[in-house]
Amino acid sequence: MARRKKQNHEGGHENAERWLLTYADMITLLMAFFIMMYSMSVMNLEKFQAVAFSIRSGFGGVLKGGGKHIMMHPPKTDGKSNRQSEMRRMSQEIEEELKKQIGESKLKGKVQVNQEARGVVISVATDGMMFDRGSADLTPLAHEILPSIAGILAKLPNEIMVEGHTCNLPIRTAVFPSNWELASARACRVVRYLGEHGVAMRRLSAVGYGETHKRVPNDTEAHRAMNRRVDILIVGEQQNVNDKAIVPKTVSKPEREFQKVQPHIPKVWEKTGE
Repeated sequence: MARRKKQNHEGGHENAERWLLTYADMITLLMAFFIMMYSMSVMNLEKFQAVAFSIRSGFGGVLKGGGKHIMMHPPKTDGKSNRQSEMRRMSQEIEEELKKQIGESKLKGKVQVNQEARGVVISVATDGMMFDRGSADLTPLAHEILPSIAGILAKLPNEIMVEGHTCNLPIRTAVFPSNWELASARACRVVRYLGEHGVAMRRLSAVGYGETHKRVPNDTEAHRAMNRRVDILIVGEQQNVNDKAIVPKTVSKPEREFQKVQPHIPKVWEKTGE
């Protein structure tokens, strides 16, 4: 009788400790779960993107009917480089077409096509090409050059800004009291001609800069002749004629900074009787 009670007591002790096995299994599973979660949170993003790109390429791109793309940050295209390449191509085509239509002999040193951040600029010297000295009337040679330029501009959808520039030699006549009036009148005359020869007037604008935006220093007559010019700007698609970036660059930085502080106001009339 005593032996039976002893056996029952030992068997009850063994059954009471079985919960430790279940508890140990649960702790092991929880530890494995948290280790797995931690390893997923610190995965290598670059390797993940490389694998995702390979899988996407193998399936020929994004599958129809699928959810969002597996790539969280798709590669960005360099829009600025594409625009610059397009501008370079346009400037080369315009220069080649101008030389072909007008002839290199008339264009050499007189007409230049440059690609700038604001767009493509067709720069035409005024001396002996567009206007006589101190005049805003087109020369016979200008009537040979401008039709070719108008034919090119009429095919483009871009806005066109015509800029008039002069040198620093002062002018004071009954028609043009200062270089501002002369530069503006020349720009307006070219705009009117382009509008009469196929370029939509809504795309055209004129501005006169006078001598404020020189290309080279006005230290010699040859340099002053280079500054006396008309620039035809084909505005880039990302620009607008009202943007500050449209203003052409000047050769002298200190002079430009001075103009910001104290802008030059032209004297358009003279007092008499003094």
